[in-house]
Amino acid sequence: RILELITLLEKYNHEYYVLDNPSVDDATYDRLMNELILLEEKYPHLKSEHSPSQRVGGKVLDEFEKVKHLTNMLSLANAFNEKDLRDFDKRVKDLLKINEVSYVCEMKIDGLAIALHYEEGKLKYALTRGDGTTGENVTHNLITVKSLPLTIKENRHIEVRGEVFMAKDTFLLLNQEKEKRNEPLFANARNAAAGSIRQLDSKIAASRKLDAYWYYLVNASELGLSKHSEALNYLSSLGFKINNKWKVANTIEEAISFVQTFEKDRHDLNFEIDGVVIKVDDLTLYDDLGYTAKTPRWAIAYKFPPLEVVTKLKDIIFSVGRTGKITPNAVLEPVRVAGSVVQRATLHNEDFIKEKDLKINDEVVIRKAGDIIPEVVRPIKEKRKDDIKDFEMISHCPVCNTELIKVEAMHFCPNEMCPAKMIESIIHFASRDAMDIEGMGEKVVEQFFNEKFINSVSDIYTLSKHKEEIIEIEGWSHKSIDNLLNAIEKSKSNSLEKLLFGLGIKEVGAKTARTLARRFSRLENFFNLEIEDLLLIDDIGPVVANSLYDFFHNEKQLSLISELKSYGLNFSYLGSDNIDLSSYFFNKTIVLTGTLEKYGRKEATILLESKGAKVVGSVSKKTDLVICGLEAGSKLDKAKTLNIQTLNEEEFVSLLQKEEKK
Repeated sequence: RILELITLLEKYNHEYYVLDNPSVDDATYDRLMNELILLEEKYPHLKSEHSPSQRVGGKVLDEFEKVKHLTNMLSLANAFNEKDLRDFDKRVKDLLKINEVSYVCEMKIDGLAIALHYEEGKLKYALTRGDGTTGENVTHNLITVKSLPLTIKENRHIEVRGEVFMAKDTFLLLNQEKEKRNEPLFANARNAAAGSIRQLDSKIAASRKLDAYWYYLVNASELGLSKHSEALNYLSSLGFKINNKWKVANTIEEAISFVQTFEKDRHDLNFEIDGVVIKVDDLTLYDDLGYTAKTPRWAIAYKFPPLEVVTKLKDIIFSVGRTGKITPNAVLEPVRVAGSVVQRATLHNEDFIKEKDLKINDEVVIRKAGDIIPEVVRPIKEKRKDDIKDFEMISHCPVCNTELIKVEAMHFCPNEMCPAKMIESIIHFASRDAMDIEGMGEKVVEQFFNEKFINSVSDIYTLSKHKEEIIEIEGWSHKSIDNLLNAIEKSKSNSLEKLLFGLGIKEVGAKTARTLARRFSRLENFFNLEIEDLLLIDDIGPVVANSLYDFFHNEKQLSLISELKSYGLNFSYLGSDNIDLSSYFFNKTIVLTGTLEKYGRKEATILLESKGAKVVGSVSKKTDLVICGLEAGSKLDKAKTLNIQTLNEEEFVSLLQKEEKK
């Protein structure tokens, strides 16, 4: 029954996500999926990593394994105009000494390039491009892409390349959700797709509703195919999602016509494209054409120019960031660019405005960088009228009126009590990567600040005394304020790295905060550190070290830390307390491979980290120990090659038990 359900669900997946022609309703699909999950739980030995039930995510990695590409993933040479395309056509014909060449024209999807490898009809692994020679193994995330076949009717090894992307409507919904949670927004759909695939936790990728188009069968010739167009049809027959807008062009002029069509219509698509790829159709000619040092000579990518429009620069206004940085912003006459209305664009700093010679009431050219971020390109000076006004940089903060200071090209408000800086600091403290206080987004923080319920991050933890006042405000209820207060209480037990990041220490991002938390274990350990101590840590340079030193020697910041401690916040790194320095595993770099029967991978990782070990995902010369479970594979082989010590599970458990008896 399990095999029957897997076959059915994969068929329904293909109909829904690839053919866009479902034969069953959602309720039927969900019922069959639930039946499969229950059966796999009852008979775990029959559960397959290629089962449709695995598409929901759940696998968590410690880091990405680096894998060398069997065939380098090269980038393509670019063409920016029709002359470039005709020159490409001439080069191809001259090299081949022929007069006619057919090309395949395909949309250039703006996503993340991926290489899939199948063995004996099953997906073996999926790699990112990386540096073109070596990519990262992201198989755990790729299997969450529901249009991707996990099994195919082809037993020979095949390598398939394509682009993972996020649809425009999915991207908009994702950013709306991130905005509600006061999280940084993705700049564009490509970044969203790439960020999703590079998550260690596959549940995040599964929640992002990614899709993919596949466009290149690397070893097509070995499979007896002689044309790229044949390979596309073959991939489609195997169940791969192919963009059906591709076309065979018998001349370069036909290819140029294809380019013109999609340059005009690209904004009507529900996914981003940034050009058209043109490939020689005849695969037997590829070896004759060969490669340059960086690109194949049998293909070229025509890049669409960013769409530019003209509008009026009505005003320049200023915003204040968390660090006090003053950013000038263009107020524009509303205009539609690349599918959306633009009314604002950042002007970065005073030097940017002066270099472009922008004046208020200018007619300006704007475009969207990467088709997403609005930017002012230049003024149209010949259209200037008598009403233009020179730009003048403000000398005082637009919020608190404190005199600004200038550091290189940027201006800052130095007032620590500036309301704008205080609000931004509270928003940052409550954000997801920091203290993760659900329900305390930008609008709520501004509301509570204006009502004088909170003036600093420490006031968050006294918000309960304003409960009755908050309930009286429109939009708030007993339930909503209780939910917020519960989220605030929950945040007190966060691990140290989230607090460190939330404190907003200059130059300390979330990753650096985790490194520091693991190294020093408790917040109090930072108080007496010297810059030299900090410079001994990997990835900590002079800029970060000086910033940390200044922060923990600032009386105001120490007072804030004292307040937070009095409210019961956890100051410890929860993964590294009470490390046994005498443990066999202390200070060792360890790789886990295969299936551990007594411990799950995550449980074993936590256990080892609690003993001071560093658990990583791949074997290298820096690895001290490899712990092997059932069906240990290439990592064990590599460990033996490098003469690295290995332990089987029985030896691992025995060592742990001996340490427990100490």
